[in-house]
Amino acid sequence: MTELTSIVLKSVPNLAAAYATAVLTAPARRGGDRLPDLELVLPELAVDREHLAAYHRVCGFRLADELPVTYPHVLAFPLAMRLMTDRAFPFPLPGLVHLRNRITWLRPLHAAERITFRVRAEELAPHERGTRFDVVAEASVAGETVWTGRSTYLRRGGGRPGRPERRASPPAPTAVWRVPEDIGRRYAAVSGDRNPIHLHPLAARLFGFRRAIAHGMWVKARCLAALEGRLPEAGTVDVRFKLPVLLPATVAFAARRADGGWSFEVRDGGRPHLSGTVQPAGATPCPAGRCSAPSRRGSSAGRW
Repeated sequence: MTELTSIVLKSVPNLAAAYATAVLTAPARRGGDRLPDLELVLPELAVDREHLAAYHRVCGFRLADELPVTYPHVLAFPLAMRLMTDRAFPFPLPGLVHLRNRITWLRPLHAAERITFRVRAEELAPHERGTRFDVVAEASVAGETVWTGRSTYLRRGGGRPGRPERRASPPAPTAVWRVPEDIGRRYAAVSGDRNPIHLHPLAARLFGFRRAIAHGMWVKARCLAALEGRLPEAGTVDVRFKLPVLLPATVAFAARRADGGWSFEVRDGGRPHLSGTVQPAGATPCPAGRCSAPSRRGSSAGRW
């Protein structure tokens, strides 16, 4: 593994400047076969409780000092943006597709803790629709890494078509959610992810969408909010983002016990939007959305 150059930041990167850089430098980023050997470090970040409460509300969590397992992703997002707009980063941000997000936590994080974040890019590899890579964020407290998030992105172009994914029959829904038209703007205000495809139908049409679409990480957080109180103290939640949720929307959420954890999906009729799994620490990992459920005989049961 190539040794990384660590840059210690004195403050949270400015997202407005990062978005401006993303737009201005996009035409010059032609791709490549190497990611920057760079790690960004933000030490001892204090959690803003008002911001945390706003995140709780927009994603459907109960107000608490314990951080939802998706919340550190929001705290690390400015570092990820700073990394992906670095001059050595090969791909333009406009057009990147968020394929997958995997979060592992060793214990709950709390609002009173000071959290150090490290962000890097790795695992550049061919994909059937282009080139994929991972952005990895790590959160540590007092020198101990307690949370890791791995987001897989796709740069489309080239590649070889793979086998079509086999679609299983959708499970019976656990709940039906009405997703409002403004959820993209509301989540953007909290997360800082102001990608125009989430904000307004006219902006979304410039990128090929009929309407604005929900953030994938909002959909993931909303699923975990629905499982709140039933998640393990330590574990891994792994999701694959499929078809976008066009706003406004009515979608079905389905969750079931599977392999000691949970398997869950979000669908619109037969159209899959997200599939995921929750596995407690120490369990055998399985691909997102593909863990088998235990027998229940006799019962009924981004793109950037």
